[in-house]
Amino acid sequence: MINLGFVHLYKMEYLRTKFTSIKIMKFGIIKERKNPPDRRVVFSPEKLQELKNKFSEAAIKVEASSIRVFSDQAYEKAGLEVVSDVTDCDVLIGVKEVPIAALIPNKKYFFFSHTIKKQPYNRKLLQAVLEKNIELYDHETIAKENGARLIGFGRYAGIVGAYNGFRAFGLKHETFALPKAAQLEDQQALIDILRTIKLPNIKILLTGHGKVALGAKEMLDAMQIQQVSIEAYLTQDFDAPVYCLIDALDYNKRRDGKRLNRRDFYNNPADYISDFMRFASVTDYFIAGHFFGDGSPYLFTQEDARSPAFNIKLIADISCDIDGPVASTIRSSTIADPIYGYDPETASEIDFKDDKAIVVMAVDNLPC
Repeated sequence: MINLGFVHLYKMEYLRTKFTSIKIMKFGIIKERKNPPDRRVVFSPEKLQELKNKFSEAAIKVEASSIRVFSDQAYEKAGLEVVSDVTDCDVLIGVKEVPIAALIPNKKYFFFSHTIKKQPYNRKLLQAVLEKNIELYDHETIAKENGARLIGFGRYAGIVGAYNGFRAFGLKHETFALPKAAQLEDQQALIDILRTIKLPNIKILLTGHGKVALGAKEMLDAMQIQQVSIEAYLTQDFDAPVYCLIDALDYNKRRDGKRLNRRDFYNNPADYISDFMRFASVTDYFIAGHFFGDGSPYLFTQEDARSPAFNIKLIADISCDIDGPVASTIRSSTIADPIYGYDPETASEIDFKDDKAIVVMAVDNLPC
């Protein structure tokens, strides 16, 4: 069973009632095995301790991990059992995709499968889930009763993605050298460093209206970069850096010229074409914080990127859809090596410091 529909609450109370056929549920917190390594975990030691106190019939095991942000000792100190084998657990809970070889047959799994958009690179993972008789509950589809997603790291991805973009700008132009985000303690530390840099009079474009975009917006506002209207952004020059926040109906338009509403765009994406080039022609730094739905127009294509009118020199693609709506995102990058260059003439990767390169930051696990 692959459950890619909505469920209501991601709490042990939900899990307990969902799987009532088992008298004592055994939950396993699995270690992350996907590369590059992911330090995140769904439950902290304190939350698991709270869970145990609330649901005495739930047995919890934590699979030992050397990379997890909380140490094995922290879980043991909280009275939790740390083990090397979780095959006796009924429900296994992780963050990122579980490698096919590590999937345990006949279990119930919670993790981000990255298959909701029909990502071809995880097709084999879904096939393995079916072959191994696994019930998959994807974090991305777990929602509140009003339909809003309950679980996501979007805000934090936006915060770190915006920071990483400015870091890439400094490295590209050799004007400033920011430390990696992972070396800093929290959002305020990122902001404090960003406030020390001096930027030229660049135009920054931010797409989206969800948690990712709003996280990035927090950083731009904290840097006291002025937000301007779409009309001003497209038609005026400024003597300081500025940014413009746009949504789906700003960079897409109906083929028939009508302007309806976002719901119409979501329901009828084939009726729309991209209107992104009017922004690309005046933008220096593009922060991609939008959600890309199945059937929606690409923001810009390889052909668009080759156009003399295409002005974008740096892209922080937080959404990170490979070979998707942002043509320069030809692969995801890593926390260890977050930046690469895209040659629009050959549609291939080059050194990001090359004069021809569009600088790309496309880390797909930014909240780490």
